[in-house]
Amino acid sequence: MTIKNQFKDKQIGIGVTGSIAAYKAAEIVSCLSQQGANVTVVMTAGAAKFVTPLTFQTLSHHKVIIDLFTEDYAFDPQHIALAEKLDALLIAPASGNIIGKIASGIADDALTTLVMSVQASRVIIAPAMNERMYLNPIVQDNIKRLKKQGYHFIEPAKGHLACGSGIGRLADFDTIITYLSKKV
Repeated sequence: MTIKNQFKDKQIGIGVTGSIAAYKAAEIVSCLSQQGANVTVVMTAGAAKFVTPLTFQTLSHHKVIIDLFTEDYAFDPQHIALAEKLDALLIAPASGNIIGKIASGIADDALTTLVMSVQASRVIIAPAMNERMYLNPIVQDNIKRLKKQGYHFIEPAKGHLACGSGIGRLADFDTIITYLSKKV
């Protein structure tokens, strides 16, 4: 599914977290880039264990942000500069860890710091995790709290998971792209 030119000249941040579903973010980045979006990928250290930054750099044609304290940039508080220009920030996949950090106001890496700098209404979170983790009352409370604060969520799907089957699978590609197209 493609939404032709829907993303042309849009500034879209893609947050990738430490989930087995991290590889699926590559298809999202590729689609957006092919449609003319200016895509900036921000990865957690855990995400880089599943997919290399080079994959996203190649697909987005931009340097991938992993560290808050990169020395090869001229002084520019990246999270503030990027936050000001983003039309949307999609976190896909979003682990239970990142959801908990955001809900608690923890900004201890490049992605959580960026989230704290972006208006909640421009942040879209697509959870992906084990069913027991997703259904855990703490995770569910964090999701409810973030929704009340204006964050958007794309519900996970039921299906095959790395540990069996159930709810917690990253929503399918078409669902994510369609949802994002309605928010930019």
